[in-house]
Amino acid sequence: MGLLDNESIPRRQMTLFFMIDTSGSMDGSKIGSVNDALENVLPIIGEISDENPDAEIRVAALEFSTATRWLYDEPKEGKDFIWQKVMAGGLTSLGEACRELNKKLSRSNGFMSSPSGCYAPAIILLSDGGPTDDFESGLNTLRGNSWFKNAIKIAIAIGEDADMDVLQQFTGSLEAVIRVHNIDALKKMIRIIAVTSSQIGSKSSSANEESKQREVEKQITEATKDIDGAESAAAPMAASQDSYDEWD
Repeated sequence: MGLLDNESIPRRQMTLFFMIDTSGSMDGSKIGSVNDALENVLPIIGEISDENPDAEIRVAALEFSTATRWLYDEPKEGKDFIWQKVMAGGLTSLGEACRELNKKLSRSNGFMSSPSGCYAPAIILLSDGGPTDDFESGLNTLRGNSWFKNAIKIAIAIGEDADMDVLQQFTGSLEAVIRVHNIDALKKMIRIIAVTSSQIGSKSSSANEESKQREVEKQITEATKDIDGAESAAAPMAASQDSYDEWD
């Protein structure tokens, strides 16, 4: 009998949030790579959840362009999350995306209402540009949310045009921002960040949430050293061929 065969032991829930920029500048290989990476990482997240005796990991995905849209109206287990390919077009309403995320980071009418309790979530933001709406107002609203304060927050800056200041404001740390310069690096870092955040975020331990954030940052920063075209924003690589954007 496995650890999870005893249904009388309820597991707490940990939600992994993806916030995906689907504005027009993401069209082509960028959005194609995001779709491919997320479709392939979901079964892995499902396996991590199945093998975790303490936490059930669920996934929620929010796309934002001129408007925002949740791919499902509730978080789903990785094995049940059938990826719906997203398309690129429109503006970059990141401020509205922050307000929409704030609504779901609640126990009442939100995604944090598991009867057995919840771990702080992990939030992964992917963007290749800068917001075109009132980002500051949306982020200020989100910063007042206790779940967001305690969440693991990582941002992937896709290409040279990504607004690093905005992504740093969102995560609260430059060490939590990873820049990618090509298709292969983007796919690999989405997988590494999703898996690492799921594993660490769902740990049952006495460690506080801040130490979980630092642990994720440390592991993904180390991972960038072995991936051409990926770098930590806090320690960018020297100018070289690897640092040039190649999206064709």
